[in-house]
Amino acid sequence: MVRSSIVRSSPRGGSAWRVAMPALVAALLAACAVGPDYVRPTSPEPATFARATPAQSAATPAPADDAFWERFGDPVLTGLVEEALAANNDLRVALSRYDGANALLRESKFDQIPTITAHGTASRSRLSADQAPGVPRDARQDVDSYDVNASATWELDVFGRVRRNVEANRAGAEATANDLAALQVAIVGDVARNYFELRGLQERLRVARDNAENQRETLRLVQARFDAGRGTEFDTSRARAQLETTLALVPALEADVAVAEHRIAVLTGRTPEALIAELDAPVALPALPDRIDAGTPGELLRRRPDIAAAEERLHAATARIGVATADLFPRFTLGGLIGSQAGDASALFGGDSQTGFVALGIDWSFLDVGRVRARIAAADANAEGELAS
Repeated sequence: MVRSSIVRSSPRGGSAWRVAMPALVAALLAACAVGPDYVRPTSPEPATFARATPAQSAATPAPADDAFWERFGDPVLTGLVEEALAANNDLRVALSRYDGANALLRESKFDQIPTITAHGTASRSRLSADQAPGVPRDARQDVDSYDVNASATWELDVFGRVRRNVEANRAGAEATANDLAALQVAIVGDVARNYFELRGLQERLRVARDNAENQRETLRLVQARFDAGRGTEFDTSRARAQLETTLALVPALEADVAVAEHRIAVLTGRTPEALIAELDAPVALPALPDRIDAGTPGELLRRRPDIAAAEERLHAATARIGVATADLFPRFTLGGLIGSQAGDASALFGGDSQTGFVALGIDWSFLDVGRVRARIAAADANAEGELAS
């Protein structure tokens, strides 16, 4: 570890900054970011979907609709989706992770600007008998000291360590945002799928009950014909078997309806009893949109938030390689202080009490190359893993 610094003091402080300014400008002009730049991965993708018609291949995909469930025009479905998004605890966890990632991003951005601190002290001291031998205690006077100063430190990002760290945190925040979006899509998909299954089961149950009523009437007529001597026992048995088969479907469909309602209740954070009255009311199946243009297979994949999150994690891992690589080079720090020192509080801010200094520091751990290269290798391996993901 080698540390060195060039310090220049000034009672006023202004000329010291003028001396350091050329060095600062030269450092910023020569600044570069070490490490690999992120390149979005590419893979062979078909131009069109298999079995797509020429009209479908030439269609322009519609823009992604965040509230896509509203296109079904079903207010019950819309209300259930909104309740599920508001009540889901996994979504709260993902939102907290997104907020945390954004907070880390804001923190890393502060490394790009000087860190300014203020300090003030007021002290009174008296020499001991050992420090002033032969001087009576009453003759040793108290010494007052007052000190007020403001200092600033700034890492000159010559080799891009700070910028790569900001880049990594920004990509990490984007990844958590896409994780949040992916979870929202999954929740909405679960609610919509169970809702459509429920409406389909209710329609099948209605048809089964209607069929049972029709078959019960048919059995009555066949039984009447048989009693009148104009039918056969086979016709009566067959009609009775059809009715009993249909009636056997009804309890199973009723159980499936109850299961679907319980699933929706779990997704919305409500008790099943609170939804039975709302969901038992028969309604028509929601109408599907006229057409959904997905675009090319590649465009469809790029719109998936889970894939976007994986790409952003690869971006963050690539930037962290640069953060680790920057440790192979020295760090330059510019610091300064301006303040006032006096032995009396009334003279604290007088012209003769002002003090200040400016320093350019160099910190280089050139003997720790093995450890740094190990961190670079770990960052490379992490990036390879994210690329595979």
